[in-house]
Amino acid sequence: MPPKILGPSSKPLSERYLSLAEREEIALLRAQGCGVRETARRLGRAASTISRELRRNAATRCGNLEYRATTAQWHAERAARHPKPVKLAESPTLRMYVQDRLAGDVVGPGGAKVRGPLVQWKGRRHGPRQHRRWGKAWSP
Repeated sequence: MPPKILGPSSKPLSERYLSLAEREEIALLRAQGCGVRETARRLGRAASTISRELRRNAATRCGNLEYRATTAQWHAERAARHPKPVKLAESPTLRMYVQDRLAGDVVGPGGAKVRGPLVQWKGRRHGPRQHRRWGKAWSP
């Protein structure tokens, strides 16, 4: 069984991100002495993408900067965005409060229902246009 770092990723990446196969190709072309633009042409990527990949993931080995595809893939997976849990899913107390508040069932310390803030309807979709009033008043 191959190590986890060499195995396929848990989910397929979009075209936006470099795959492990592309990173291995970059490493091989780099070892053969191909430049950044030649590597980009062969992979069908922008030269800036290849340059950024080489700059970000160059590892220091014996004083030399070397690019290793497996290390670069590991760094990319580690830095990938992970879904953040929703606050309402994590906190049952907060979830109950929000549900009660939306239903209008929030009770104060004395047992009386607490009403939400009363918002006056002004019949407008937007507030008064103060910036337009200022723009009309001033002229060079």
